[in-house]
Amino acid sequence: MKQAIIIRQDLKLPKGKLAAQAAHAASEAVLRSEKQKIKDWRKHGMAKIVLKVNGLKEIYEYKQMAKDEGLVTAVITDAGKTVVAPGTVTCCAIGPDEDEKIDSIISELKLL
Repeated sequence: MKQAIIIRQDLKLPKGKLAAQAAHAASEAVLRSEKQKIKDWRKHGMAKIVLKVNGLKEIYEYKQMAKDEGLVTAVITDAGKTVVAPGTVTCCAIGPDEDEKIDSIISELKLL
């Protein structure tokens, strides 16, 4: 069991902002997940993998692939109070779910 968090690199977010956005995505995806999947994920250490994409188009492509496979997704849109304009999509979380299901979507992406 794992969760994948995909971050846009074109925004060049400061480390703290990036971490906060990733945390928003991770939390939102868990809140949308089935209770049994959350229990299984917690039992196996709550693994997360953080990956990078070049921009907005790729975020939506990976989100759609995940949704097509029946995986939970959460796209994060920033409020725009600090670094980026209001409504800027910063990242997307996929899962938690079985490793094989997540890997089938994100296998070509590079680690952040």
